[in-house]
Amino acid sequence: MTAGPATVPGRGPAKERAQDADPDEGAGGPGSPAEPGPRTGDPFDRDALPAPAGATGALLRSLLAPRRARVAFAAVLLLLQQAAVQAGPLLVAYAIDRGVPAVRAGDHGPLVAVGAGYAVCAIGAGVLQYGFIRASARVNQDVLLDLRGRIFRHAQALSVDFHERYTSGRLISRSTTDVESLRELLSEGLQELIGVVLSFVYISAMLLWLDLGLGGVAVASFVPLYLLVRLYQRRAKSVFLTRSSAIAAVIVKFAETMNGIRPVRAFRRERANDEAFAGLNHRHERSNGDALLEMARYVVGSRLVANTAVAAMVLWGAYRVASGTLALGVLAAAVLYLRRLYDPIDRLGMFLNSYQSAAASLEKIAGLLAQVPSVPEAAHPRELPARGGPGAGREVVFEGVGFGYRTGGEVLPRFDLTIPAGQTVAVVGSTGAGKSTLAKLLARFYDPTEGRVLLDGTDLRDLSLPELRRGVVMVTQEAFLFSGTVAENIAVGRPGASREEIEQAAKAIGAHDFVASLPEGYDTDVRKRGGRISAGQRQLVAFARALLADPAVLILDEATSSLDIPGERAVQHAMDTVLRGRTAVVIAHRLSTVEIADRVLVMESGRIVEDGAPDELIGGEGRFAGLHRAWRESLAG
Repeated sequence: MTAGPATVPGRGPAKERAQDADPDEGAGGPGSPAEPGPRTGDPFDRDALPAPAGATGALLRSLLAPRRARVAFAAVLLLLQQAAVQAGPLLVAYAIDRGVPAVRAGDHGPLVAVGAGYAVCAIGAGVLQYGFIRASARVNQDVLLDLRGRIFRHAQALSVDFHERYTSGRLISRSTTDVESLRELLSEGLQELIGVVLSFVYISAMLLWLDLGLGGVAVASFVPLYLLVRLYQRRAKSVFLTRSSAIAAVIVKFAETMNGIRPVRAFRRERANDEAFAGLNHRHERSNGDALLEMARYVVGSRLVANTAVAAMVLWGAYRVASGTLALGVLAAAVLYLRRLYDPIDRLGMFLNSYQSAAASLEKIAGLLAQVPSVPEAAHPRELPARGGPGAGREVVFEGVGFGYRTGGEVLPRFDLTIPAGQTVAVVGSTGAGKSTLAKLLARFYDPTEGRVLLDGTDLRDLSLPELRRGVVMVTQEAFLFSGTVAENIAVGRPGASREEIEQAAKAIGAHDFVASLPEGYDTDVRKRGGRISAGQRQLVAFARALLADPAVLILDEATSSLDIPGERAVQHAMDTVLRGRTAVVIAHRLSTVEIADRVLVMESGRIVEDGAPDELIGGEGRFAGLHRAWRESLAG
């Protein structure tokens, strides 16, 4: 084994500490392992993920492609429904120009036919509308179900470095607020859009067929309307992007404050948080106001164009009726058609409102789904060689490994390290020395920037992630528990484990007595994040979970830090049995934990500066001996 990293000039301890420290959720500060992508200019979203060119359209197509047949069926229903609706004014024109004169002549047949035809069209339009709503609702719900599932699965698949810089609040906003914007578009907006487009096509064709001059006036009015729509789209896009990010910022602040309610109360941060939240809330309100203002401008402009066109048609048509060059029924039908043409203009504005909001949301979702894990699955995964039996360890080799975060600067200069199978190695050093980074490379939360990490001679990058997680398990300081029972949380290590195996793991780790004392024993619900039990008890459950998983390599990253002295001693006693035969890497600030180790590595500024048996290093004059003396003096004091 060798440990000879080169010194990195110009890297002070402060920068190293910032890089090696585990960043708070979504901190995005200098300690974050990765910087976000290029900024979008959005003042509310510091961690925006711009969607690659064409990604938004590709996402929408991929959502609709499996449902082409149902989309086409819904479109046909709407096409027929609009045909039935738009037949009404034509029947009115026929009644005025043919039915009324026929009645005067004693023939009621044409007028009765018009009435029957109108009734058939009305009933048919209602039935077709019902069919369209059912068909489109099924497509909409399937699309939203698919999209939410994609967001959840993709977020789980992304690497740890992504989650350390992109807050959970923004992920929640993507899967709730942004998906809801798309739901509004699919359930209401698209029907409005298709209805308006079909109305324009049908009515334009009918007006041109009834009278070329009147039809020409209507078609000419489309030009200023089109220009208004284009202007609204350009101005509204940036407004809705800002609004989407503003509500995400509100959600992030709310979630962050509620998750940290204990330090908020302890340090009396209520007033400061109120002020910060009020600022974000005000910005969200202002972005909503900007959206409403753009909508108001569009509505006023479109109504001005519509009313001007209707007035011009009525005046010109009336003059022609008076001069005998236009039938009264044709003028009546033209006016009815024109009113039907312009009545949906406001609804078109509402659709554009929904569309811009949904487009902004879909762009953000596409940006998220375009993220690629920095720790990818192996293209041709290999299997690890067979173990020597339950509890057997594997050899770990760091071969020419160096590592630096994307923010720049090395955290671990190039080094070599071999940990024989079954050996327990304690890694000690000051905060920011590189201990946790070394552990994360072994757990493959990150890949080294140079060199490779081997497990029984196999590069970790050549293993499938499930194979790696079966071989290497990490217990962190956080000891995160999921909502559910104690038994379910222990069984996370091996979901198929029996109740007897779960209880055996708890007994081995020293957790059985406290679990049995709970109101419902192993069936007690620990609630959100394990809030029903103490921090030390959560850590014991996490140890039992790791033991049940039976890994070949166990990493304990300051996993006893939340335990009191009796609890720590109980865990250390259990660990003598738990770690026997396994390869273990134990990272701790408490030197009492080192007593269980076969070997100690002392790290400083990313380098391994001491390596040896605990007794050997304690008897020397090196850094570990000094740390040990200081620890003994603190106990004596």
